[in-house]
Amino acid sequence: MTRLSPFAAAALLVLPLPALGQSHDGHHVMGGDIQSHAILEQFEARMGASPNAFRWHGQAWIGTDVHKLWLRSEGAVLGNGTIEDGRQELLYSRAISTYFDLQAGWRIDLDSGTTRNWAALGVRGLLPWFIETEATVYASDAGHYAARLALSHDIRLTRRLVLQPQAEATVYSKADPGRHLGAGLSGVDAGLRLRYEWTPQFAPYVGVAYGARIGQSARMADEPATQIRFVFGVRSWF
Repeated sequence: MTRLSPFAAAALLVLPLPALGQSHDGHHVMGGDIQSHAILEQFEARMGASPNAFRWHGQAWIGTDVHKLWLRSEGAVLGNGTIEDGRQELLYSRAISTYFDLQAGWRIDLDSGTTRNWAALGVRGLLPWFIETEATVYASDAGHYAARLALSHDIRLTRRLVLQPQAEATVYSKADPGRHLGAGLSGVDAGLRLRYEWTPQFAPYVGVAYGARIGQSARMADEPATQIRFVFGVRSWF
């Protein structure tokens, strides 16, 4: 008899779950027309620490109120040409409540380090006070396990000015020298960005970003363990 891994079994359980409540826009989550959305959340230069970096973070989805297919991409290009933290994800998402979706799928780490493939299982949605939340656990083809938590919140100061605090942290079950990662809490990335919504679809911004590699990851890194950088970029969606 074929044995399913815990991640595979959990992913299969997503399919029969009934959708509860309403979608984020208030409509009843009982199917609906196919829609799509894409957003480039971060497209920015990070200056002030060596090496300088260019970072991107975007995602897109297509589907209905209940069922969606998500594509996510993020990473950074350093001034020396090295690409780091390159993470691409393809996820199936199903609404499980008014504000939360259960997601399962595949992640690939694709950059200048060792390539890793992961099974992914997590939730995405809104906490009270409209805090956007992503919490995901991963199991890799090399026997590694990881967990990631990302939080962000939009604070509207005026009709066009929006202040966005953001933070994410990642934990790994064991060291991965091929990716310069240690066991335990490996790193934190946080930022505070002030954007001007020139139009709803186009918003330049400035801000500050804090990045820290922790524990074994700090000792493996080829760059300073703690960095504070000035950032400027653009946020856009369609």
